[in-house]
Amino acid sequence: MSVTFATIENARRVLASEVLATPMLRAPRLSALTGAEVYVKYENLQVTSSFKDRGALVKLAALSAAERSCGIIAMSAGNHAQSVAYHAGRLGIEATIVMPVTTPHVKVASTKAYGATVVLDGETVTEAQRRAEAIAAAQDLAWVHPYDDTHIIAGQGTIALEMLEAVPDLDVLVVPVGGGGLISGVAIAAHAVNPAIELVGVEAALYPSMRNAITGENRPIGGQTLAEGIAVKNVGSLTLPIVRAHVADIVLVDEAKLEQAVNTYLTLQKTMAEGAGAAGLAAMLAEPARFAGKRVGLILCGGNIDPRILASIMVRELERHDRIVSFRLTISGDRPGVLGAIATLLGELGCNILEVGHRRRFLDVSAKGTKLDLTLEVRDRVHAEEIHSALAERGYRPVRIEPGKTIE
Repeated sequence: MSVTFATIENARRVLASEVLATPMLRAPRLSALTGAEVYVKYENLQVTSSFKDRGALVKLAALSAAERSCGIIAMSAGNHAQSVAYHAGRLGIEATIVMPVTTPHVKVASTKAYGATVVLDGETVTEAQRRAEAIAAAQDLAWVHPYDDTHIIAGQGTIALEMLEAVPDLDVLVVPVGGGGLISGVAIAAHAVNPAIELVGVEAALYPSMRNAITGENRPIGGQTLAEGIAVKNVGSLTLPIVRAHVADIVLVDEAKLEQAVNTYLTLQKTMAEGAGAAGLAAMLAEPARFAGKRVGLILCGGNIDPRILASIMVRELERHDRIVSFRLTISGDRPGVLGAIATLLGELGCNILEVGHRRRFLDVSAKGTKLDLTLEVRDRVHAEEIHSALAERGYRPVRIEPGKTIE
């Protein structure tokens, strides 16, 4: 079966009343930030917090009675796993999911909670796939591929139908790309509705698999990425020709932009996005000029992020924007009252002390002296420089110790 507009419309009928038609809302604060008119499709509001609910249900609904009775198997770094597990449980189908050992715990726990048997194997989705294929052959299980399947692609394409019904005159859709299932379905549906709309894909810079396949480049693939949901080494044999025919360009985004996008969704839109889910916004932050003045549709395709990672991202973004800074002071005489005097000064300067550390064993200071490390919450870089100057005037010889930035 090939994927056509008709198959996507049929997939929509399968999903009716079973999967949420998520809101597509204008985002004025993102628009002000990027210079484009931005609309966001909130697929993080699905039951499993991911667009994968769509393709998974369409695929499972297409299985024969014999296939359902034998059970199914899938491999995934998280969102496909949860969606397959959830809908398989609803339909009374036994599901086995093979996940890489690097999958965030929150996604593994959620998959198990939906009733699936979880097997952790391999460092990557590719390695997990090899294990899943072996289990499928040994146990005669029906295969539910995360992206290289016509039913999966058709299910994901229903997102574009909803987007263009809500905002018919969009100029561009910016879509995260892993194996290509999402962007393939979205592209087919979008171009059937509006042949002039531009499709732009986004990959993590560490995993430029689709870009390599399309352009013939040989960029290295691999590494730890925040966007583990699109960290694939092999693109789909079904999706590749679709992407080649429909997608204008594939933008690569680095880890800093992915972190910024996750933080921006949280702080400006008050919504949760995982790294892959925020990739579209990351592309706009990385290349604002190419989207400036256009009506842009973003798919916030997943919100399953580890809370500890999210907390770390928020702190790192504060550091990048000089809202949290660290200084190392040299105190010639380690005498009572010095720390109190420094704290009083910092209070007068309007900053908040987050952390204090004494370093008495450094050999570049006298035995009666000490190094004092301070981590402070400040308003901005100008405020940080004011604090640096005030500490220097009082003889504390402050040095900025944030990596990559040193105030002399």
